[in-house]
Amino acid sequence: MKTRRRDRVALLAAGLALLMAFARPAAAFDSGRAAFSVIVNNELVIPYRVFAVYVLPGERLRLLAGGASAKADAGTLESVAAGAWDWTAPATPGVAVLTFEAADDRIRINAVILHPASTLRNGRLNGYTIGSYPAPLHGEPVYRPPVGYIELTAANADLALSPHFRLDQFPSKQSANMPKYLALREALLLKLELLLEHVNEKGIATDSFVVMSGFRTPVYNHAIGNVQSSRHIYGGAADIFVDVAPRDGVMDDLNGDGKLDYRDAQYLYRLADELFSRPASRRLRGGLGVYKSTPAHGPFLHIDARGARARWGLLPAD
Repeated sequence: MKTRRRDRVALLAAGLALLMAFARPAAAFDSGRAAFSVIVNNELVIPYRVFAVYVLPGERLRLLAGGASAKADAGTLESVAAGAWDWTAPATPGVAVLTFEAADDRIRINAVILHPASTLRNGRLNGYTIGSYPAPLHGEPVYRPPVGYIELTAANADLALSPHFRLDQFPSKQSANMPKYLALREALLLKLELLLEHVNEKGIATDSFVVMSGFRTPVYNHAIGNVQSSRHIYGGAADIFVDVAPRDGVMDDLNGDGKLDYRDAQYLYRLADELFSRPASRRLRGGLGVYKSTPAHGPFLHIDARGARARWGLLPAD
């Protein structure tokens, strides 16, 4: 009898321990922000412990990080003043790592040296079809063709572009063997990181977004019937959704109504619109669009960094 009682007590204790383990709050979202920032060319502010910039072979960057030390594993790094450096990229495409240390923290910049657009031949780069770009929409500089392309291989697929996004989340969906080539803009990654932090603050626990569509080559963009000057062909747009519970390839029930439909994309849209309508976010102005499900995909949110405010697709609440 005493043995059975001890067994029951032990079983109860084990059950309570298991219950307490599941009852513990989830780990707090880590935004990946550093204790200081690095400023690139007096315009791009990098506040994260890891981030990527995209440069042409031999391009020079001015880097500012007051109170920090700096080093580079490739290219030429020259100190020009306290907390200021000029870095010249290597002459060949690849990835160079720039490291800054200050305030007991570290920022790693993955400097991706591009394949120049001038090396395309008949719309192809090393056998990969990209196609041709339309004339810049309204003559706007943001609609100029990319100056170069990132090479994606099996070896660099998991390259960190920011704390929560990797290179292999963004290539065009067209069928092709490695290597593939794509364009990206730093502003898009900044917007995605800010939105990811915001939705976690609002109680949606996710460590990244599913990028349903990132970069699109002009030839692929045309093949799927999208608008000619889509921000996707410039590397400045992403179609995203949250897929955590359950992880099933479609948007989660974000608004808690027990259904998986366009209202969840609308919920994500409203969180994004709230965030990017703040005065502090004006430097990241861009587009937001809501899309409903089709036989090919679930609902999603389009987000871009075109530099001007644009909104579409939001339906009246039922």
